[in-house]
Amino acid sequence: MTAARYLCLGLPLLAVLAAARWDRERNARAAALLAFVAAFVGVAALHELARKTGWYAFAPVDGAYRGLPVDLWIGWAALWGPLPVLLRRVLPLPVALGLLGWLDVVTMPALEPLLHLGSHWLAGEAVGLLGVALPAQLLGRWSADRRHLSARVLLQLGLFGVLLLWLLPTLAFTLGGGSWARLAGLPTSLLLLAAQVALLVATPALAAVREFAARGGGTPYPWDPPGRFVTTGPYAYLANPMQLGAVCLMVLTALVAGSAPLAVGAALAVAFSVAVAGPHEDHDLDGRYGQRWRDHRRRVRPWWPRWRPYLPGEPAVLWLDDDCGPCAAVRRFLDRRRPVNLTIMPAARHPAGVLWRAGYTGGDGHRERGVAAVARALEHVHLGWAWVGWVLRLPGITWLAQLVTDAMIAPPHPSQPQGERCPTPNAASSTGRWRPSASTASPGSPHAPSPPPPG
Repeated sequence: MTAARYLCLGLPLLAVLAAARWDRERNARAAALLAFVAAFVGVAALHELARKTGWYAFAPVDGAYRGLPVDLWIGWAALWGPLPVLLRRVLPLPVALGLLGWLDVVTMPALEPLLHLGSHWLAGEAVGLLGVALPAQLLGRWSADRRHLSARVLLQLGLFGVLLLWLLPTLAFTLGGGSWARLAGLPTSLLLLAAQVALLVATPALAAVREFAARGGGTPYPWDPPGRFVTTGPYAYLANPMQLGAVCLMVLTALVAGSAPLAVGAALAVAFSVAVAGPHEDHDLDGRYGQRWRDHRRRVRPWWPRWRPYLPGEPAVLWLDDDCGPCAAVRRFLDRRRPVNLTIMPAARHPAGVLWRAGYTGGDGHRERGVAAVARALEHVHLGWAWVGWVLRLPGITWLAQLVTDAMIAPPHPSQPQGERCPTPNAASSTGRWRPSASTASPGSPHAPSPPPPG
């Protein structure tokens, strides 16, 4: 068994090293590392599923994690992750999956007595190829070739979510302190409360991921970063929203599960970010963006958020129908709070023509409509209202909020000439034209002229 374990670790790693010498592109090697992480996490999840279904089981050996020999774990992840990514030019995806399946079918029976196969182990093999190897390959190949941005962001988000919320806590529980059974034994009301708190804690990080993709054209993976410098969304308040969100989720899980090792892991994550990752990131961003990055870093802290946003550059514009009662209420709400670097303009004057819902145009040209536009405007007020805006822009919540708005507050309607009422569910109480006021851009920002009062 010892020789089999050495071979299962050594041969895949040697093959990966040889493939890395053949494909020397930085993007490809970084993508191969990401595919390895995806396969590593996926193999661990597949092993847990196999334990419950009886697809296969390993003999009790030293150097195992929850019954999975660590050397086989690493070798398996190397085969299913980085190796086919580095050979993607000669191994199309269907061919790569076919070869991986054939290799497992040949070698797994030969690993007896180290590996005992159940009667339905081929079903487990199919689940592994489709549920672990295929996503790892898609993520690695798309990242290496910079294709399908939205899809690879979603895959990364899923990968890091499983790593943060399942694998790391399970590892901490295995080392001692805390358990999933303790979590499952909590009252339902407490579990729901913890889940809601976790969602609120994670919201700025999720908004930051979306900001990277929508306005930066990149992903959270350090070797697949945005091509444009992102200073909007959560980055107007905090330099490290994703890292802080991850650490807070780890601390929350540690508190609920009673896991001291997980709390220590959160502290180590902060120390690593401050001592290693932070300086490397600062050097990289300073080299790419120069003075713009230095100005942002002087005003936006890495671990403690600002109360008011730092939003340099061209002002954003919120377009509201100037004869719509709900729009007037939004305008008055924003005017009282003096949003930073935001100008409010009548929708009837939008350069693209008629608007059917509120519109938002960022200084970089980014556009939103309806509830999402108002949520974007909230990011210009302060941290509390920005958080509300980020929640409103979560997938599903935006759709629901827009549905309620259309049905009960203000249905979609063309922006009207000044003086005409917009159709609302309750026109008597919800309409009422507001007079165009001065720009709400913060002092020192460029001002867009407001139209004169009618007549």
